[in-house]
Amino acid sequence: MVAHHHVEEIEQVLDGHPSGRDSYVDASWRRCVELYGMDPTRSDPAHIVTDTEFRAHREQADWMIGAARSGLQSLFRQVAGQNYVLLLTDAKGVCVDFFGDDLFVDELRGAGLYLGSNWSEDLAGTCGVGACIVTGEPVTVHQDDHFGNAHTGLSCTSAPIYDSLGQLAAVLDISLLRSPTPKSSQNLAMSLVTAAARRVEMANLMAASRREWVLRFSSSPEFLDVDPEAAVSLDGSGRVIGATRAATQMLARGGKLIGTRIDELLGLSVDDLPDLMRDRPTEERVVALGDGGAVFGHAIAPQAPRRSQATQSASSNHTRGGVLSAFAGSDPTMTRLLAQAERLAPTHVPLMICGESGSGKTKLARAIHMASRRGGFTAVDCAGARPEDFCPSPAGQSGPGTLLLRHIEDLPPETALVLPGFLDAHPDLRPVATTGCDPSDLLSHERIPAKLYFRLSGSVLNVPPLRERQDLGWLLDRLLRRRFGGELRLTPSARAELLARDWPGNLRELGNVLDVACALAETTVIDLPDLPAATEARDKEQTLEAVLDACDWNMARAARRLGVNRSTVLRRIRKEGLRAPD
Repeated sequence: MVAHHHVEEIEQVLDGHPSGRDSYVDASWRRCVELYGMDPTRSDPAHIVTDTEFRAHREQADWMIGAARSGLQSLFRQVAGQNYVLLLTDAKGVCVDFFGDDLFVDELRGAGLYLGSNWSEDLAGTCGVGACIVTGEPVTVHQDDHFGNAHTGLSCTSAPIYDSLGQLAAVLDISLLRSPTPKSSQNLAMSLVTAAARRVEMANLMAASRREWVLRFSSSPEFLDVDPEAAVSLDGSGRVIGATRAATQMLARGGKLIGTRIDELLGLSVDDLPDLMRDRPTEERVVALGDGGAVFGHAIAPQAPRRSQATQSASSNHTRGGVLSAFAGSDPTMTRLLAQAERLAPTHVPLMICGESGSGKTKLARAIHMASRRGGFTAVDCAGARPEDFCPSPAGQSGPGTLLLRHIEDLPPETALVLPGFLDAHPDLRPVATTGCDPSDLLSHERIPAKLYFRLSGSVLNVPPLRERQDLGWLLDRLLRRRFGGELRLTPSARAELLARDWPGNLRELGNVLDVACALAETTVIDLPDLPAATEARDKEQTLEAVLDACDWNMARAARRLGVNRSTVLRRIRKEGLRAPD
């Protein structure tokens, strides 16, 4: 009878009638039928991923599990004895960590409240984790809020966990097999899970920002130093390079936060940060907000003092921060990529580095190896790799180390069959594969066997092409300085020309162009006539917004890069409804 009433209610929502439930529940019900083609009369069991898939998901989420573990343990102690179960899922909805009562493990496993369960909405229907992933907000999906009849006894409250660059990284869920009927009975669960998610984000930001200034905020001075509400990390010039979700909501006001100078957001500059450290009473550390309000601030200085660029280049080649920080300027995508690489470097997680030819995949792999402080480094060009190369070990490789597999998509089929066994026999050898293909194409087009793919893709790092990077000016200066000691410089017109190019050959092409220009320059100044002709732009279509972001919304530069006039760019901006970041 209950199941029949549930199906009738879903049908009424599909006919446009409100159910009286939360709007995200109605919206999810409609997606389940209209987008995913689900049948509300079915009672499908929980979807559990295979052991191989689970290992891949867990390895990719390893850094988040470490950041969240303490918070989950603390939260579980708060609800111990109330039959709650805690799940930590990755951004795809797969449960990668779990806390629950051992007495009910079999029942929890049957309900999908266990490791390896996939709670993405397109598989599980309306559920806490799935709705949280879609909306990006905390939700409670209570009893017959669930779409599938198999889950209508559950009550699930979920909160999103964002990484320091604002991307959804995980979902924290607190669930009950059986609960009181009123949905309001889960209000306390909502408060607990959102607070725990906020603390996980804070712990992740702090762990990733040991060499940066961190500014934490609280509306109350009493909790400022012990349990702040929000935080941002800042580079040496005072630009925001990381933030918790609460800080983004507090400071961005609908605009862009990452890359913005702190003095554009608050009534202080980077030079004022020492005044907000713990040697001053908390009630005196007041920070003015842009909307006229105020909060209390706590500044935490970098654990290692910053050094000049010349000193850092000479002395930090064997430190994690020094090796990886040399790869990019103030580009948000590269900042996030290098932060991930830094966290992954000391682990045993296999890596797959994707990107276009010349984008720096091999250099990044070598930098990660140096940062990991592992043993030997062996590079293998997969196109010429033979089965005997991996039996019993690659030439020159013994003991712990890194095995770089270049162009994994070119690996001969017969070699691909023996490589998984070789890697299993050498657990101390960390594989790092590079590819110019999209990872999904490697599987869908059967470029490499699935068994090998999942053995290599513990975490996937995507290196952006040069045309999408916002630090091209920094790269120009760095390459000139490294190759020619800073003796040569670009005229404004030459710099504008280089900034407007498409760079289909990426960093490799950029280096070649500068080598030619420096050879042709008759003085210490490189001008337009010294530059070789631009390589014809690729056929691959670029989105207007990506080009504008890469050009810092400079219309003239974007027009030159796209090969159109400025009025065409303005017309397309209006047509696509784009707006420059605040």
